[in-house]
Amino acid sequence: MFLEPHFKGQRSGWIEVVCGSMFSGKTEELIRRLKRARIANQKVEIFKPKIDTRYDDKKVVSHDANSILSMPIEHSSQLLELTDGVNVIGIDEAQFFDSELPEVCQTLALRGNRVIVAGLDMDYKGNPFGPMPNLLAVAEYITKVHAICQHCGNLATHSYRVSDEGGTVVLGEKDRYEARCRTCYHMGNILNLKVVEDKKEEEVKKPTNQQTLL
Repeated sequence: MFLEPHFKGQRSGWIEVVCGSMFSGKTEELIRRLKRARIANQKVEIFKPKIDTRYDDKKVVSHDANSILSMPIEHSSQLLELTDGVNVIGIDEAQFFDSELPEVCQTLALRGNRVIVAGLDMDYKGNPFGPMPNLLAVAEYITKVHAICQHCGNLATHSYRVSDEGGTVVLGEKDRYEARCRTCYHMGNILNLKVVEDKKEEEVKKPTNQQTLL
């Protein structure tokens, strides 16, 4: 469990990143840290991308149904305007934000803010997601959390998309995604590729209208 750093002489501003796959407890951990900050009588504000309306328009909600009121914003630059007098800044679903988020977080940390960021480190293709790689590079503290693979029960690190939708940003829950370990994730991709190839082969074998008439 992450405990807030209290080193003698340490400056107050820093960046923490909580990352992992879907269903790994990222938002749960973010909410936990923010609630502890409030217990310590610190002024806390939490933000999320306006695009994320899965559970609620204004609340940040974990998969375990824990929630905390947040402020939806369209661009990371708004964080600089909306955090005067704030001690701790929480940012959920960071992967959906623009590429300026890491620079904005560094500016906030230099102001003396504790910045806690939660987000997916990889997209459904297994590639680094949005601004997350750069955030991981500049953060003082990184926590990688894990889900449980829904196929074998091992630790899951990947978000496997079970729907046929394309595009990197597809909002969804268990209806569209599964948490999978490395092996089950790649086995799923191999099976999907085979299904696609089989369909293409069937299309090629289908007789055309002209061939049917002959």
